[in-house]
Amino acid sequence: MRSTLARLIVQLPLALLSGLFVPLSWLALLLADIAWRFAGGHRPRSDSLPRREAASVVIPNWNGRDLLEKYLPPLIRAMQGNPDNEIIVVDNGSTDGSAGFVRSHFPEVRLLALPRNLGFGGGSNAGFRAAKNDIVVLLNSDMRVAEDFLAPLLDGFAEPGVFAVSCQIFFSDPGKRREETGLTQGSWSHGMLRVRHREDPRIDRLFPCFYGGGGSCAFDRRKFLELGGFDELLRPFYLEDTDLGYRAWKRGWKVLYQPASHVWHEHRGTIGKTFSRGYIDNVIRRNFVLFAWKNIHEPRRLAGHFLHGWAGALASWLGGESLERASLPALWGAFLRLPQALRARWRAHAEAEISDTEAFRRPLGAWFRDRFEQAPPHDPPRVLMVAPYPILPPVHGGGVFMFQTVEQLRRLVQLHLIVLLDAPHEQPAHEPLRSGLGSLEFLLRRQGKTRGAGSITPFAVREFADPELEWLIHRQVYLHGIDGVQLEYTQLAQYAAPCRRLVWALFEHDIYFQSIARALRRMGWLERLSAGFEYLRALHWELRVLPRLDLVQTCTEDNTRHLLSYLPELAGRVRHDLRAGIDVSAYEFRPDGREPFSLLFLGSFRHRPNVEALQWMIRHVMPEVLRQEPRARLYVAGSDAPESHTIPDLGGAVRVLGFVPDVRGVLARYAVFACPILSGSGVRVKLLEAFAAGIPCVSTRLGAEGLASEDGPVCRLADDPREFAQKIVELFRHPEEASAMARRAREYLEQRHDARAMARRLADSYREAVRSKESAR
Repeated sequence: MRSTLARLIVQLPLALLSGLFVPLSWLALLLADIAWRFAGGHRPRSDSLPRREAASVVIPNWNGRDLLEKYLPPLIRAMQGNPDNEIIVVDNGSTDGSAGFVRSHFPEVRLLALPRNLGFGGGSNAGFRAAKNDIVVLLNSDMRVAEDFLAPLLDGFAEPGVFAVSCQIFFSDPGKRREETGLTQGSWSHGMLRVRHREDPRIDRLFPCFYGGGGSCAFDRRKFLELGGFDELLRPFYLEDTDLGYRAWKRGWKVLYQPASHVWHEHRGTIGKTFSRGYIDNVIRRNFVLFAWKNIHEPRRLAGHFLHGWAGALASWLGGESLERASLPALWGAFLRLPQALRARWRAHAEAEISDTEAFRRPLGAWFRDRFEQAPPHDPPRVLMVAPYPILPPVHGGGVFMFQTVEQLRRLVQLHLIVLLDAPHEQPAHEPLRSGLGSLEFLLRRQGKTRGAGSITPFAVREFADPELEWLIHRQVYLHGIDGVQLEYTQLAQYAAPCRRLVWALFEHDIYFQSIARALRRMGWLERLSAGFEYLRALHWELRVLPRLDLVQTCTEDNTRHLLSYLPELAGRVRHDLRAGIDVSAYEFRPDGREPFSLLFLGSFRHRPNVEALQWMIRHVMPEVLRQEPRARLYVAGSDAPESHTIPDLGGAVRVLGFVPDVRGVLARYAVFACPILSGSGVRVKLLEAFAAGIPCVSTRLGAEGLASEDGPVCRLADDPREFAQKIVELFRHPEEASAMARRAREYLEQRHDARAMARRLADSYREAVRSKESAR
């Protein structure tokens, strides 16, 4: 309480002044951008290939004599293979005798003794200017190198566009969590830069990364000096290497991670010994602000930075400071460097050849492959399928569609698969798929409450927004040379973006906003208010995101027409004949010999339309069925089925079977199949399976969407409860007519919804889309 009160009092003047200096800073940056448009000029870029036979190692040092004594000998041994290699120690005005120690004990090491401490950036820049080789490796003084660390770094500079190649970092203490790995990521979120190191042992080759760590990375010296080296704007420390890496990407160059080059970080830096934790944290926050003021040139991102930054700073003042957001002292510290930031921003404009959005995308694996890989597409194509739910056992309709597609498609293309699981115990059921796939990866879906109730992003989309899934998709695309990504369900469309050669496809198992709209009329006013808001969010989001896709697969022709009525520009990209099918041959056709007066309801009760349908069936349809035929029995099967005591049993006429491992057993046993669906969108897999098994069906018209529009030929249709009950009783009493209808339904299914034929068309659609993009590129 005392520290909170002290913070509130001490920072009160900054809180009052922030209403002046924050908008003033924003205005100054906007005016600088306007001036640049009229008076600025781009600097030409150098893309020469560096000489890779030798390297200079630069080690900035300040009072690190003990570290030099310990880590220079293994470095000298690693560099002995080539006389053109050199090691330069830049002594930043040390007071512990470091310079004299290097002179007397390591005469083979070049010493650059500076009269005063220029900080990490200034000392490093001096070392780069003094280096004689085209490639300069920058190492911290507390970094131990493997004897073979250098060659993999040099190999990374095989192309003229490579700016830097980063080592893989380990800690000397193997039990310590690897907060540094060298595999860096960067993103823009809530108006601020976010950076992290990722540990991923699957990365076994050169891989794009956001920036090269300043203490364990090789640089193309000419390109480094062309960018001016580390910027003094960020002195005395932190974020100089991130700033440099981002500028390199915007310049059109590449920053790579080399997992074969190993170094170990002792992590005994001198900053923590010299400065307080509070001072360090404030410098970090200030430099994140200065990074944005210098490098973020898109007006929308800059506006988001100032709005979020100001709000975050006030939140830090009132609720406590966090490295996740700005603070008032950080904003004030940045404001005091505003003239330098404006000069740095002008230089950054002159260097930039791509936008901020493109610069954030290119270090991601899929984007990097799309922008830089020159290899022709594969034939058969390599397709990565991403499933947001478990596929096996197929306990819901979407699972059936996904499983059937995997089974057929893996015979036609090189198929790779990512499956999101709710729990680890779901993984073993999927292992039989592995032998027929190019790769199979699993990811546990994030659990817990989804934040952002007031967001304009739909709940279902936020539920599947996961940086780990984004990383996994990009990693698989890069490592396996993927030609096309097949996303399942609307909410995964958030991971797609327009690419020059990579094809993005989406299967709309149902049209999300259409499904919500159909359910609204059955809700109470309070529930309708919440669902109505979700409908507006879904409509806005889907219409904005779907144009990113190269292929959109729907279940029905009506679904396609509905989408095109909102997005006519998608004509030619939306098809309904590629996915809504099953392997008909896998179902034994049995039109006769069924248990008399038995009725089957099948569905996953995680799916709300199935819950509503069963309630309607029991409350409104079954009483009328029993009035006409007291011997009737309703059997309820499906995953997460309600307990028997939670639903009316109507005198023993309703029996809950629960989950059945193989639905073909119940489909072959009972006399009539009921599909009383009242909401949702798309094709009901349960009807496809019923048609295949030869069980006569009664459905609502919405339930039979995309399969039957006329009562009688393949399915009996009714929306009124009494009429629905009458259709069931008629099938009970006229088994010959029911059998004939079942035969027609099977024939229809074989002609229109057989998964094998659909998979062939799907594989052809990938080939066509890939060829089209390659021709356009």
